[in-house]
Amino acid sequence: MTTKRVLLLIGIASAVLLIVGFVVGAVGSQMFGLGSPFLSKPGIHLAPDPVFPNSVLQEAVAYRVADKKTDDHGGAESKDKSKEEHHGLGLMQFAVTNTMLSAWLTSIVMLVFFIGGARNPKVIPSRLQALVEMLFELVLNFASSILGPEMGRRTFPVIATIFFFVLFNAWIAIFLVPIYQAVGYGANVGGEFKLATHLIRPAGTDLNMPLALALVSFVFVEYWGFRAHGFGYLKKFFAFGDLLRGRPSGLINVFVGILELLSELVRVVSFTFRLFGNMTAGEILVIMITFLVPFVATQFVFGLELLVGLIQSVIFAGLTLVFLSVAVSHEEH
Repeated sequence: MTTKRVLLLIGIASAVLLIVGFVVGAVGSQMFGLGSPFLSKPGIHLAPDPVFPNSVLQEAVAYRVADKKTDDHGGAESKDKSKEEHHGLGLMQFAVTNTMLSAWLTSIVMLVFFIGGARNPKVIPSRLQALVEMLFELVLNFASSILGPEMGRRTFPVIATIFFFVLFNAWIAIFLVPIYQAVGYGANVGGEFKLATHLIRPAGTDLNMPLALALVSFVFVEYWGFRAHGFGYLKKFFAFGDLLRGRPSGLINVFVGILELLSELVRVVSFTFRLFGNMTAGEILVIMITFLVPFVATQFVFGLELLVGLIQSVIFAGLTLVFLSVAVSHEEH
């Protein structure tokens, strides 16, 4: 009976928060003439912002503040010409960006989680050890089902790292979106403090991180292709044998080889933009729903994004396994 009462109270509280969130959100504020919404208009931009060193950080803040001043004046106020240029890094400059901090945070969480679960293994495992073992077994069985038991074990470390990094990065980003959007650096704009840059931002929304993972996957596949076939692996892409022997059908083989080479290179682009697009779209969706209808409504989007994060990690690791299987089992016809 107590459980039913608790669930009933949770349901009533959720319904009340949903109604209140709609009223004080951007949509309700306009409908009921309440003035400004509960949350200020979110700022969404694709480029990551530097957070260290301070000189580069202040340049980024000044750039964002100039944008906000322009927005507040409806575009009437023109920005300084020096601010119109992108505040990106020069060729010899170095900076730590907010997306790099997020990637480091993900790495630390992964290390703590897996080392904590596997450091002192016991015959009767603890809950954390059982969870870690179950996750490892799932990924190992997934790899073995595509590559076979022996090859699955040999490639497991890299495949598991790719899978769990994408998964943890996506899920941590979802749970910490409110913190991501609330903590950062800013300045006074029209007598009001405006948040210009964020201290931490989901790494998946930075094109560099998906590109780095795509390159790791690409190099990993090509490495095993050469390891399995030696330099004969290049015959897959440069099939000039029949043409050099004077066979007209060799033209078809050359054309097919060029297509194979292009498809191999295009994988880097497709891997990059698939992950980048899904992670960026998810962050924008969560931020906009929070702005339009704060509180409870955002939880439904969180559930959807948890599923998207899992799907993206499975797709990234799964496609790497499929391409790896093709590379090591390639036969010349």
